[in-house]
Amino acid sequence: MADLISYAEFAKVDLRVARVLEARPHPNADKLLLLRIELSEGETRQIVAGIRQHYEPESLVGRRIVVVANLEPTMIRGETSQGMLLAATSGERVVLLQPDDPECLPGAKVK
Repeated sequence: MADLISYAEFAKVDLRVARVLEARPHPNADKLLLLRIELSEGETRQIVAGIRQHYEPESLVGRRIVVVANLEPTMIRGETSQGMLLAATSGERVVLLQPDDPECLPGAKVK
């Protein structure tokens, strides 16, 4: 387990539902995918995710996922990442976190 944090520290993290619009392999990395996501109506972003060995790009399109929306943008292997998707690891498996209601709209706040 990681170190304990205060609620005030946790409250700084903005978790949102997003919809994957496009997914493709990163041109310079075997383990990364480039995801174009809809974070809210009219707002799209790119996220670089280390899930290429676990998901086929076409299986992600249209899926709703949970992302850290207020993470500072960073360059990963020459591509800008404007957030981070959330996933769980179970042994060798990586499983994306997603809302269980397919009607949950992009931009919905995760509490």
